[in-house]
Amino acid sequence: MNIQDIRSQFPILDQEVNGKPLVYLDSSATSQKPIQVIEAVNKYYREYNSNVHRGVHTLGTKATDAYEGAREKVRKFINAKSTQEIIFTRGTTTSLNTVAASYAATNLKQGDEIVITYMEHHSNIIPWQQVAKRTGAELKYIPLQEDGTISLDDVRATITDNTKIVSVMQVSNVLGSINPVKEIAKIAHDHGAIMVVDGAQSAPHMKIDVQDLDCDFLAFSGHKMCAPTGIGVLYGKKHLLENMEPIEFGGEMIDFVHLYESTWKELPWKFEGGTPIIAGAIGLGAAIDFLNEVGLDNIAEHEHKLAAYALDKLSSVEGISIYGPHDGAKRAGLVTFNIADVHPHDVATVLDAEGIAVRAGHHCAQPLMRWLKQSATARASFYLYNNEEDIDKLVEGLVKTKEYFSDVF
Repeated sequence: MNIQDIRSQFPILDQEVNGKPLVYLDSSATSQKPIQVIEAVNKYYREYNSNVHRGVHTLGTKATDAYEGAREKVRKFINAKSTQEIIFTRGTTTSLNTVAASYAATNLKQGDEIVITYMEHHSNIIPWQQVAKRTGAELKYIPLQEDGTISLDDVRATITDNTKIVSVMQVSNVLGSINPVKEIAKIAHDHGAIMVVDGAQSAPHMKIDVQDLDCDFLAFSGHKMCAPTGIGVLYGKKHLLENMEPIEFGGEMIDFVHLYESTWKELPWKFEGGTPIIAGAIGLGAAIDFLNEVGLDNIAEHEHKLAAYALDKLSSVEGISIYGPHDGAKRAGLVTFNIADVHPHDVATVLDAEGIAVRAGHHCAQPLMRWLKQSATARASFYLYNNEEDIDKLVEGLVKTKEYFSDVF
């Protein structure tokens, strides 16, 4: 990977923030967009802006072809069997809520179990809480090891024959740990449960093969993988989606509407009511082209090296606590940390003054924060456009942060 060439394709990185060159280390929240994606969205609006599936005129045909072409790109990207298994949504949150509201709410009953982990993002906790309340199902948690990883022995001890749904993130947005979702899926299936994978933090950074994972559902967002905001994907096995009811009703998703009864379109359109996110889908298709050109294996290798480098450099700074696995080869490209006696919001503020963008807060993972016995943490997350120099600047900024607060107090 030629990092300088890659960086040159992201216009936003060529700027100063607070008089300093921008160092963007918040890609786990949202990634930056390459010029190819920006131009693809711009071209749609400038040249063939139209609704899809409805008109037979030229612009409508071009828009429909581009929209459905993006669906095929997603299918190949995750190796789904059919485009009928690819539902466009607003993002990971909407995708997970769809599974909970459509599949789980109609298939669970009192005494059934839903199994998740303590590390889940709120988007993979709250929908299951709500379903459990409505159906009487029990919500159970797989415990974590001391370093924030998952033991398959604990998975086996938690999942029972009463378990109907297991939902786990493939990569933790806080700990950076990479979870063995393929192995968890097999255990779930051995007990007759379905496997839901939150791929928000994995789809941008590593190859995903849904047939190899044998997951029943996969959710991910475009905005974390170089695509626009507001577009996401729900993958589901065809036989499951066919037996699920849509949760949004109106135009586009219907087949026939009578006075007192209606029927739905076939997959995938029965889940895409209303005018879809056309420009977002086109942008997602362009982002997939870009990522495929760079190579997901190359991206994963690059980020593992950055994670290992960051762990080594940050560990050398006295007073810094790092959370999650300390082996860079076993974690994704992010590092979550705290400086002793300095609130992470203050850390992020001082770093911003140096032009360095990091995330500070509970990262939409409050149960995990309580497990860590922290109210909040700071997080630096890397992507294909980051390099070791960015991490060096982060370390320099953290040293300045420590010096500043030692002088203040």
